[in-house]
Amino acid sequence: MNINTELLLQLLASFTIGSTPFAIIAMIGSGTDIRTIGSGNPGFNNVLRFSKPRAMITLAGDMAKGFIPVRLFFGPENYINFGWLLGFCAIFGHCYSPWLRFKGGKGIATSCGAMLALYPPLAAMALVFFALTRTVGSRMKLKQRGAFASVLTWVFFTIVLHFQSGMPHTRYAILLTLFLAWQHKSNIRSMFQPSQSAN
Repeated sequence: MNINTELLLQLLASFTIGSTPFAIIAMIGSGTDIRTIGSGNPGFNNVLRFSKPRAMITLAGDMAKGFIPVRLFFGPENYINFGWLLGFCAIFGHCYSPWLRFKGGKGIATSCGAMLALYPPLAAMALVFFALTRTVGSRMKLKQRGAFASVLTWVFFTIVLHFQSGMPHTRYAILLTLFLAWQHKSNIRSMFQPSQSAN
């Protein structure tokens, strides 16, 4: 098999794995379509509004579909560019799943899984940072605290990665941070809108 064909098939497989809609799978038997409640987003945070156990299934699945393709296809003979490309394909599969008419989740858990495969200690540190930031946001009763913690964690990850590994790692992390922030643009906009008091 031509090596370029093999790489393309690996990228396609990463997208396909990433497209698996675990939020929908986790809701099987509940009688509820997660896309019709809460924010309508088929991801961990929205499932958490309905059921914590089902949200844990969603989180584990969404992280796994970022982690598995990178671990399967990225080896020591590959440049880091290819590892990031595998991760991006899995994340795009999650965000634009053909099983959901190309309307998927926002990509945070899947991107976390990919980073756990590429940078295990740093990604674990970022997970701790996320948990702390999310907890602080909850105690401060911030609006959109999930989105706030997610985007801030990616900024943190990018900064630490820059000092640890430099380019081209930083460049890819910046691109992914911008993409994830764009995915959360409505949440970010909502954070800065004043709360409307009841009439």
